[in-house]
Amino acid sequence: MRMSQLFSQTLREAPNDAEAISHVLLLRAGFMRQLASGIFSYLPLAQRSLRKIEQIIRSEMDNIGGQEISMPVVHPADLWRETGRYFDIDAEMSRFQDRGDREMVLAMTHEEVVADLARKEIKSYRQLPQLVYQLQTKWRDDPRPRSGLIRVREFIMKDSYSLDATEEGLEKQYLAHYQAYFNIFHRCGIPTVAVAADSGIMGGKVSHEYMYLTGVGEDTIVRCSGCDYAANGQVAAFARTEPAAAEVVAMEKISTPDTKTIEELATLLDIETRQTAKAVFFMGRYKKEEGEGDEERMIFAVIRGDLEVNETKVANAAGALGLRPAQDDEIKGIGAVAGYASPVGLQDVLVIADESITTATNLVAGANEEGFHTKNVNYGRDWEATHVTDIASAREGDTCARCGKELALTRGVEVGNIFQLGTRFTDALGASFLDENGKAQSIIMGSYGIGVGRLLACVAEHSHDDGGCVWPITIAPYQVHLVSLAKAEGEARTAADTLYDELTAVGVEVLYDDRKENPGVKFKDADLIGCPLRVTVGDRGLKNGIMELKVRTDDGKGEEVPCADIVAQVEAKLAQLRAAVEQTVVEVVYATQDSA
Repeated sequence: MRMSQLFSQTLREAPNDAEAISHVLLLRAGFMRQLASGIFSYLPLAQRSLRKIEQIIRSEMDNIGGQEISMPVVHPADLWRETGRYFDIDAEMSRFQDRGDREMVLAMTHEEVVADLARKEIKSYRQLPQLVYQLQTKWRDDPRPRSGLIRVREFIMKDSYSLDATEEGLEKQYLAHYQAYFNIFHRCGIPTVAVAADSGIMGGKVSHEYMYLTGVGEDTIVRCSGCDYAANGQVAAFARTEPAAAEVVAMEKISTPDTKTIEELATLLDIETRQTAKAVFFMGRYKKEEGEGDEERMIFAVIRGDLEVNETKVANAAGALGLRPAQDDEIKGIGAVAGYASPVGLQDVLVIADESITTATNLVAGANEEGFHTKNVNYGRDWEATHVTDIASAREGDTCARCGKELALTRGVEVGNIFQLGTRFTDALGASFLDENGKAQSIIMGSYGIGVGRLLACVAEHSHDDGGCVWPITIAPYQVHLVSLAKAEGEARTAADTLYDELTAVGVEVLYDDRKENPGVKFKDADLIGCPLRVTVGDRGLKNGIMELKVRTDDGKGEEVPCADIVAQVEAKLAQLRAAVEQTVVEVVYATQDSA
């Protein structure tokens, strides 16, 4: 491709609202342009890189037995009603009516469609296992798109779906994806870690997320310094420090004016925060038992005062579709007082207690009266919860439940996820098969996703320097950036044109800067776009029979290569770059989700 004919243009400056470095670079290098919030057009350079990512994905999916299909972006709403997710998902799902007044939805994901296909196509155990995948557009009306391609509303996703007759079959396909995903990310040039994750709207009992660790990520990742334990902060577990045993004594109401926080209470009573019970109120969103729409219910979370409540764990324990903080008047409506709340004496309230509460004795809790608390509150004697489970957030320096070492918190971007769905969707849609005994059994599903555009952004986030992008050879839009320094028609221009034709003829992908620009502009654009190799052809070099060959990652000047050897040298360098990437594709040990 000659840059004089290239559709996109580079920018000297990025728009002011571009925050993440990948957002800045992909705009400035002419890879993409924004159409609306969270909606982007991919220009020729990006399209070439995206297609290479897709081919890597196809290769790895084919290697584990995948068959590529294509499923619709528009779905009948009734299909999502059958699984219940039509009611579970809020405004992120876009709903509309077609010209026949039939209710439709834009695809967020395709579990329902695959289960529908399975109930039509799969009849016998002899047809299982199966693995299908697609690369398809998705739409999620995210309320907070940000950071360019890292958080968008419209995106291309690779989603694959396994169909099995047994749990053992599901586990085998899950493990195959586990390794294939690492292969994909390594071949694309980014390091990732697999962490235990919350299944969310997908359901299922086991899931992992693949995280690229970066400060621009919105996910908190908890990792152990002593073993391979890693989990999303939404589900991370940790070892609790158990309090010393104490004799249970009688409750005592005490005056605590203007003391609404745990820290204020601990200071006033000269106690540790761990000697208090913290109350946190949420309004949980639930599907109405009859008809469409949602309803809200109060959720009272109780945890030891030195710990923090994890909203995802609370929502899962309470079976809520979503949470929001409760307002003071809503708290008052159940007989509690904000800042002085306690589960003691409350009736008909959904109370979720953290495990820490059950082993602590003589805690200070609210008295459900303005300006008063109660000392010596004990679980079991004075109150009981609807559910007792882990609802605490892991923090920096907490103890790993597996090995006892310290946990550390980092930020990350989710670039892929895998789920063991089980029979949730096939049960709902009646997707079954006849086993060896002629008995109907539900098909067991797995679901596996990769965001293609987000992966491109993460590579740019990971691989760049002050000059611009530094693309791995595997997904670079072009392999070679050919720069002609010829000021007019003559020997240098002829030599550059000839080299462009020769490299193209042997299968090398060349972006040829034949523009009438000064050398400084051409070199800056070459660095900004970030192709792995740069070949410079100029009058001065040709007089000495040489051209300059430079690897994008090398500092300073490039290597002077005789003109007669330049094609062979380019091919040799490209082979070295490809080999270096392939060396990163190694077997990865499967990390189980259990914390202990």
